[in-house]
Amino acid sequence: MINKRKILEDLVNGVITIDEALEKLNTNRVEAIEDISRYDLLREKRTMIPEVIFCENKDSQQILRIVEKVLQKKRAIILSRLKEEQALFLENKLQEYYELIFGQRKNVCIIKHKNYAIPKKGGKIGIITAGTSDLPVAEEAKMMAEIMGCDVELITDVGVAGIHRLFEPLNELLEKEVDVLIVAAGMEGALPTVVAGLVDLPVIGLPVSVGYGYGGKGQAALMSMLQSCSLGVAVVNIDSGINAGAIAAKIALKAATKRVKEK
Repeated sequence: MINKRKILEDLVNGVITIDEALEKLNTNRVEAIEDISRYDLLREKRTMIPEVIFCENKDSQQILRIVEKVLQKKRAIILSRLKEEQALFLENKLQEYYELIFGQRKNVCIIKHKNYAIPKKGGKIGIITAGTSDLPVAEEAKMMAEIMGCDVELITDVGVAGIHRLFEPLNELLEKEVDVLIVAAGMEGALPTVVAGLVDLPVIGLPVSVGYGYGGKGQAALMSMLQSCSLGVAVVNIDSGINAGAIAAKIALKAATKRVKEK
């Protein structure tokens, strides 16, 4: 929520100008991008969540026009559900002017001004995947949390098919004092339940559309996580890595703010 009293106090004390105060007080600023999109200029100030471009069902030229328009006023944005040809097109068109940071599979990308460093805000997040097939979705969660200012540790391929693989890397995450865990799993989606039964942290279950047969494409994983017998598991939708990253970042950033206040 916008602190109107603080804005008015800053105006009276000369900290901000009248125009800056009006901008901060205006919670409904929307800008149209041709006939393609309408984006919320103040979403990040209001919710902590930066601009996200969902690239599925958009063509490369549409994405380029949105990126160029948004980056006239924003310092960084994130693109999700990129296809390989879209990623190559944007890289060719934008790398001269902006820095493009891709995930390993190029399905997600942070685009920022070259002279802008994303500020670290103290939040710490651990992401665990059951298998390597869960990585594309986990990387969306990781990069979403990173653009929001969190430090993220990712460990992979520690699912219940070989549960002994989990314990050492999980202990390492706990030693780093992460604030929240995201656990991504496909197939039967059992890993978040196991992890939640071992830790005193909030766990976000991230079902992934990896599987086959009855309950494949993430349905079984989603139902399993919703039916978790371990308390402390919250669940996002199938393949919703961006949402998992945003929720985890909000939790971690609130925890970081509390730590600073307690010092």
